[in-house]
Amino acid sequence: MVKYDVCKFNYWVTEIKMIKVIIERVLADDMERTYDSEIRKSLTAIMTAKGYISGASYRNINNPNIRTIITNWDNVACWNRWHKSKTRREVNKAIILMLIQDEKIKVLISQS
Repeated sequence: MVKYDVCKFNYWVTEIKMIKVIIERVLADDMERTYDSEIRKSLTAIMTAKGYISGASYRNINNPNIRTIITNWDNVACWNRWHKSKTRREVNKAIILMLIQDEKIKVLISQS
């Protein structure tokens, strides 16, 4: 094992791999424009997060109330740090109020 200092967390790991995080949100009716404005603020804030690589926001073709965000991170520790951060909570306050159910988050790592 190798000791890494990853996103200011010291811990023992066997390997560190890039991850993808997929967040699915279902908006209340008539919240699309408001959401689009708020998601820009969130994506701007995330760009300063340590370990963030890239990301994009998508709208479901068949249901514009379903939104998906896909982000790439250096590793799961960096994502966890952002996910638990005060900054994320603050920028997502308004977004959470627009949802009709809790957001669904999937954290994926490559098999190879």
